[in-house]
Amino acid sequence: MIYGGGSTRIFRVSNTLILIGVIVVTLYPLWYVFMISISEVTAVMGGRVTLLPVGFDLSSYEVVVKDRRFFSGYANTLKYTISGVLISVMMTTACAYSLSKKRLKGRTFLMLLIIVTMFFNGGIIPRYLLIRGLGMFDTLWAIVLPMCIVPFNMILMRVFFEQLPQSLEDSAKIDGANDLQVLMRVYLPISKPIIATIALFYAVDFWNLWFPALIYLNDPNLHPVTLFLRNVVMGQELALKTGQIDLDSMQYYRAQHVIPRTLKAATIILVVAPILVVYPFIQRYFVKGIMLGALKGSAL
Repeated sequence: MIYGGGSTRIFRVSNTLILIGVIVVTLYPLWYVFMISISEVTAVMGGRVTLLPVGFDLSSYEVVVKDRRFFSGYANTLKYTISGVLISVMMTTACAYSLSKKRLKGRTFLMLLIIVTMFFNGGIIPRYLLIRGLGMFDTLWAIVLPMCIVPFNMILMRVFFEQLPQSLEDSAKIDGANDLQVLMRVYLPISKPIIATIALFYAVDFWNLWFPALIYLNDPNLHPVTLFLRNVVMGQELALKTGQIDLDSMQYYRAQHVIPRTLKAATIILVVAPILVVYPFIQRYFVKGIMLGALKGSAL
C-alpha cells in the first residue's frame, strides 16, 4: 500500500510528538533532582522548585565530596566496572563466537540451557552459599564473576557473528589461521559496534550494582559508590519515617546550609553523571550495534 504525502506527514508529526513526550517523561525526574540539588534550602523546603532552580547553592555537593566514603566508593566502583567490563566482554565474545558456529555439536542444547537462565535462576540463598563456599567474600570476584556473561548480551553478539560472511573465516582458514586467530584478527576488528554496545550494557550494570556488594562485601572500604548512595537514601527515609534524625547529623547539615533532601539529590547526580557523560561518545556505536545485532537470526 502506498501512502500519500499527507498521511506520511501526519505519521511523522505524530511520531515526533510521541517521542518528545517520552523524552520529557524520561528526563524530567532526573532534571527535577538536579534542580533540587542546586537550589537554595529554603526554596526546597517550601516546595517552590519545579522546572528551574530557585537561587543557586552548591553546598550539598561540597558536603558529599568532602565525605571520604564517597571517593572511596567511587574508586571501588571504577575498579569493579572496568574489571567487570573487560572480563565480561572477553567471555561473552568467546561464548558467542563458539555458539555462532553451526558445526558445534550440541549447539542448540547449549543455547537452550543459556536461555533458561534468563527466566529461572538458583535464587539468592544458593548463590550466597556458593560465593561463601568459594571463599570469594570481600573480593573483586564476588562482584565480577556472577555477571560475567549476561545471556541477552551473548545472544546479541552471537547473532552479529552469524551475519558475518562465511567467506571471511574460509579465507583465513586457507591461510592457516586457527579459530582463535580468526576471532582475534578477522572478527574482532569489524565488530566494534557490537562490542561497544555490550560494553555499555555491562558498564551500566556494574556501575549501578549495589545489592551483591551489600551481601558479599562486609568490609566498608570495599563498598561501591552506589551502596554509599543507598545508605544515604535509606538512612534519611528511615529517619523521616520514625521521626528520629541523628542530632549531630542535623547540626552538621544546618551548619553547611543543606538538608537531607538536597544532600540525597546531589549524591544521585554525582553517581549517575559518569554514565551520562560517556554515553554520547559511544552512541553511534550503540545504535549501529543494536541494529546489526537484531536484523535477523533467532535465539536458537
